[in-house]
Amino acid sequence: MVGPQSEREEKVSLELTEEILQSMEIGMVFKDYSGRISSLDFHRTANYLVTASEDESIRLYDVSSATCLKTINSKKYGVDLVCFTSHPTTVIYSSKNGWDESLRLLSLHDNKYLRYFKGHHDRVVSLSLCSRNECFISGSVDRTVLLWDQRTEKCQGLLRVQGRPAISYDDQGLVFAIAFGGHIRMFDARKYEKGPFEIFSVAGDASDANVVKFSNDGRLMLLTTMDGHIHVLDSFRGTHLSTYNVKPVSSNCTLEASFSPEGMYVISGSGDGRAYAWSVRSGKEVASWMMNSEPSVIGWNWMSTDTEPPVIKWAPGSLMFVTGSTELSFWIPDLSKLAAYGRK
Repeated sequence: MVGPQSEREEKVSLELTEEILQSMEIGMVFKDYSGRISSLDFHRTANYLVTASEDESIRLYDVSSATCLKTINSKKYGVDLVCFTSHPTTVIYSSKNGWDESLRLLSLHDNKYLRYFKGHHDRVVSLSLCSRNECFISGSVDRTVLLWDQRTEKCQGLLRVQGRPAISYDDQGLVFAIAFGGHIRMFDARKYEKGPFEIFSVAGDASDANVVKFSNDGRLMLLTTMDGHIHVLDSFRGTHLSTYNVKPVSSNCTLEASFSPEGMYVISGSGDGRAYAWSVRSGKEVASWMMNSEPSVIGWNWMSTDTEPPVIKWAPGSLMFVTGSTELSFWIPDLSKLAAYGRK
């Protein structure tokens, strides 16, 4: 891997446009999963991607070369959510075996557990790591949000909620959000025990929160809900900017959505198995992708009957996003289509 940081800085300077979005197709696909991909995460600085799958595997990829570097099986505990720590080969992941809801700090380098975090009593549905220090937060359907320090097994704080929580730190790690019951509660990460400093209402949508995320510059946030709504808000004032609607998802699924690196677009999965993109500025849908793409795209073969939402995430500072279901796909601009746009 040669100069990933300089390469990433170069990518940031490229402007994402509607034409580029509409041109995006699958550049690489991995079909060797025997279960659905439940989670994926990009490292903040290194060119690495990690995935978790229902086939009980955790896989590490080099994004620059689109190669799988390592596969680790978690047969005993299963795996559901996975997040990178600051170290590019260390992750935290949640279990999926129905009897042990511990979180685990795992070294992918030598396949060793470094620490266990025990405290939740039901499935963990949200996980977010702080970029500023070694802290992270987890939310569970046991209606608790727990605050942790990676350096110790003991829980550092507990917040009780009234519903399924969606949680996220902002990009600087100074603030975190907890969404449930039609509201987003904003906490100062250094003084969380004082309670939320802001509570934002989300367009009267009281269905289960799925995912809450901040844009990279911290000015915007999005919330997805089980009813198929993706809400975009001003994260400072709580002003509701727009709502995008997709097909609702079942209670055992998660509707994923992601801001593009500069925060101008939102991409999302859907209960119909498709992926969609919207312009934050106009609020309009600008692109959509069938998951059973044309045969010309390197044999892409998602079943059209697949109605679970794909996991979806933008690569940091890059004109690429990744989707995961029973297969993992890297989506990049089709230069031939861009050339056609240029001739118009």
